[in-house]
Formats: sequence, structure tokens, C-alpha cells
Amino acid sequence: MKTNNTEGLTMFEINVLVQQGGKFVIFPNTISKLYKKFKLSNIYFVRPNEPTFKYALKHFFLNLSLSWRIIPYGPIYVLKSFYYLIKGGKDYTQDILNELRNNKPSYTPDLQYLNQ
Repeated sequence: MKTNNTEGLTMFEINVLVQQGGKFVIFPNTISKLYKKFKLSNIYFVRPNEPTFKYALKHFFLNLSLSWRIIPYGPIYVLKSFYYLIKGGKDYTQDILNELRNNKPSYTPDLQYLNQ
């Protein structure tokens, strides 16, 4: 999955923003094609004091227009997306930070070249 809104940020800057109140959120999407369902989601990095409503509204209307066709669970998925719209998304901050720490090692310069 692609993480949105982290372009140009280093791991240090992400950690500082998370300590100030930033978080990684996911808004669940369920799209139906006849009787099959596909669950999709996008990860958004929400900075401190930034509203999540602008991200959630798009996903709510997507669920409202495409997931109601799955009978009997379609309306349940729409209500679930409305719940996460009100709540501000599913918070996956710790899971994503752990994944980033495991996949992006910290930069450690070789100091022997600096002393020459």
C-alpha cells in the first residue's frame, strides 16, 4: 500500500510529527462487482492539528456509491465507513512506524572519510 502525505519527509521528521500528534490512518473501502467484494484502503499520514475529514469524505462517498450492491453486507460496509468517517479513520500509527523502522535503516555516515 502506498502511504500518502509523506513525500519529502525523513524518518526523523515523521517521528517528530508523530510525537506532536500526527498519525497514520486508514479509511476502509469495499467495492463490489456483482457478488464479489474487494477491500481496498489507502494510508494517509495526518499531520498534527490537520482534520481527517477531507480524506474520509472521499472514501465515504466511494463506499456509498459502490458497496451497497453487496446484499446483505453492503449497507453494513457503508455504515462501517460512516463510523470511521466520524472517528477519524483507523489508527495504524504504531504498525506503520514499526514497518518503516524495519525497512528504512538509519543513515550512518562512514566517519573515516570525513577525517581525511
